[in-house]
Amino acid sequence: MGLWPAWPLAWVVLVPLWLMIHRGVGLRHSALCALIWGVGYHGTMLEWVLHLHPMMWLGIPWLGSVAIALFAYTFVTLWGAGIVITWAMGMAALNRVATLGNAGRIFVGTALWCGVEALWSMGPLYWTSLAITQSPGNLVIVHLARLSGHLTITAAIVAVNGVLAVAAAKIWQRSADYRRWLVMALGVFAIVHLIGWGLYQQPLQDQSAEAIKVGVIQGNIPSREKLTLSGLRRADDRYLSSYRQLVATGVDAVLTPEAAIPTIWNPDTSVFGEAVAQTGIPLWLGTFTKAPDKPTYLHQSLLAISPRGTTQYNKIKLVPLGEYIPLASVLGNLVRQLSAIGTNLLPGQLDQQFETSLGQAAVGICYDSAYGWIFRHQVRQGGQFILTVSNNDPYPPRMMAQHHGQDVIQAISTDRWVARSTNTGLSSVVDPHGRAQWMSEPMTFDTQVETIYRRNTQTLYVQWGTWLVPVLLLASTGWMLCLLALP
Repeated sequence: MGLWPAWPLAWVVLVPLWLMIHRGVGLRHSALCALIWGVGYHGTMLEWVLHLHPMMWLGIPWLGSVAIALFAYTFVTLWGAGIVITWAMGMAALNRVATLGNAGRIFVGTALWCGVEALWSMGPLYWTSLAITQSPGNLVIVHLARLSGHLTITAAIVAVNGVLAVAAAKIWQRSADYRRWLVMALGVFAIVHLIGWGLYQQPLQDQSAEAIKVGVIQGNIPSREKLTLSGLRRADDRYLSSYRQLVATGVDAVLTPEAAIPTIWNPDTSVFGEAVAQTGIPLWLGTFTKAPDKPTYLHQSLLAISPRGTTQYNKIKLVPLGEYIPLASVLGNLVRQLSAIGTNLLPGQLDQQFETSLGQAAVGICYDSAYGWIFRHQVRQGGQFILTVSNNDPYPPRMMAQHHGQDVIQAISTDRWVARSTNTGLSSVVDPHGRAQWMSEPMTFDTQVETIYRRNTQTLYVQWGTWLVPVLLLASTGWMLCLLALP
């Protein structure tokens, strides 16, 4: 999903669900159909979760490894399907209390879907928004995210499917009125793409004085190797030598992946601190840091190391079971060995500012990429460019492509250049229109020098957030109240 030729399917595959809603079926039928659709969509998108297996290198038996992978895949699939089930049951309930009509049902249904997705986007598991189906394959429509975030894309997809469903129902009923609804669906589809195209055509107008020459390292050291003593030495050697080679090319800074050095940062003994002191070139290093107030806890961090000192960003959205243990008192002994660092991580705070010697950056570490509000807040507070770092091991290239697609949405919605460094791929540099200026091959060691630019623009989304969702919900609520008030 998100790659040609799959992305156009998003504009038609909701039609069966909408037909069910237009028919006015009951709650149980709605929930069952939504469950089937949700498992099909989210299960397909998240199939890569099964690549958690094998985990024998963590000391987990083969059968236990399979069971953990299957449990994780089933849970995240059903969690995602909960968006569809909640929406379908909500629409079935609304159909019972008011006669909405086709147009009203489409409007209310679009608002409800966006509202449910917005709720899910605040939770611990969120990856498979309908918006991701368009990134990076359909950059024109992704530009709607500049207006009110990725849920603007979702609203367009849901609305077009709703109108198409009415046309399909009219065809089934052999009503000549289907032509009007079909033209309306094509019209909405064309209008939202024209809006996106207009935003896509805006020139970047980057200034040479704002250029930053960034060296990106893709280490390609699997976690099962990196977390051994020999692997740690290899990581030190590879990232240190790559840093020095990139410095020799004249870069302004070097970016490494998430947990490039999977040990606790000690500025007094680190060879990387010494290297930066010698060269004077900043290093943005992925590693772990101690939580100041809780010494037994750690942060997953990106450090900005420069001769002036060190600042850090701590990952906000941690991965359940992998980086922290939900319900630790119940599940702690069962799954603690899944944590490669042997302890819980603490999430970072939203109000972090990643000040570097080259300007303020907005940062995302791995799972942060799915949460647009993390980047929006940092850009609104002065972030001039985006740095994202991730591991992506042991997942396959299709997961890497989805991760790249998430960062493309963030680049477009905030109008910022993005430099991405991953351990196993896909590392890239993306411009504010979502175009990859460079992309690495998966599962390879790579270094690359690319230029990004500092920017101070603020999109409507950065200024006002996801304003479209409350507007749609308020308008649809008002519409429902008016209908109920009528005799």
